[in-house]
Amino acid sequence: MRLKLLTWDVKDTLVQLRRSVGEQYCAEARRLGIPVVSESLNRSFQKAYRAQNRLFPNYGLTQGLSSKQWWMDIVKQTFVHSGVHEDRVLTSLAETLYNDFSTEKNWEVLPGVTETLDKCCMLGLRMVVISNFDNRLEQVLHHCRLLHYFQFVMTSETAGMAKPDIRIFEKALHLAGSSPEQAVHIGDDYVKDYRAARDAGMESFLLLRHGHPDELEKKVPKEHLLHCPQDLLVHLE
Repeated sequence: MRLKLLTWDVKDTLVQLRRSVGEQYCAEARRLGIPVVSESLNRSFQKAYRAQNRLFPNYGLTQGLSSKQWWMDIVKQTFVHSGVHEDRVLTSLAETLYNDFSTEKNWEVLPGVTETLDKCCMLGLRMVVISNFDNRLEQVLHHCRLLHYFQFVMTSETAGMAKPDIRIFEKALHLAGSSPEQAVHIGDDYVKDYRAARDAGMESFLLLRHGHPDELEKKVPKEHLLHCPQDLLVHLE
């Protein structure tokens, strides 16, 4: 069947953080006169994120949390682990950083993405987003001047389920009016993007941002690997 639809992951596929989380948290803390170290904040963030995601998966939506509260709790715990304990300061940091991470202040478009999306549009392909992101994603894409490329944005928050659950792919395909055989997914995670899309009956490509991990050689055919977004165009044409 003729290809009609491309579905895209976002983080580390279309956009990436300008600086590490620790560096961005550190810059905001120092603006308030709080002496912290970015390396410590990076470690604290990973600890807080893992704990939160384990206790409250997919932003705690089934447990009564909002995604904003979910993230603000992570920010507060990150600073607590790094020695900051004043409630007023923690709340101020969490509010500011939550808002900052919805803008281009903290995100940048990866090289080759805009040119690739332009070409996909010229080829007449419809495109949508499928991402394990919260409801700020449309703002991020808007500020990065990418939102207009997509028919809609399907986040795990709006879908109520997260990749690699194939139901998020099925829901996006239904909304797009496409069969799995007419769609291709592009993402940077082997389990959540490449494998999950194929389990949903789609074709998929794995975008490699940091070389070619040896463990992928036996799992992914070379023709399914993209070293940059433009590699996709070779397959499409």
